[in-house]
Amino acid sequence: MINHLRARRAARGWSQQHLADLLEVSRQSVNAIETGRYDPSLPLAFKLAELFDLAIEDVFVSPSKEQ
Repeated sequence: MINHLRARRAARGWSQQHLADLLEVSRQSVNAIETGRYDPSLPLAFKLAELFDLAIEDVFVSPSKEQ
């Protein structure tokens, strides 16, 4: 799944570790999500979107819409 997490995080000036701390996950988990090696659970995706005050669709791109 394509996501815009790295850009959203960078726009806030947050490190991966800072975001990980806010989400209560490891920095490695944030890295894996950003690089597309791991798709977050639905609760984690909602938590990410809420942290950035965005809809999930503004952070993650549906696989059917990847092009």
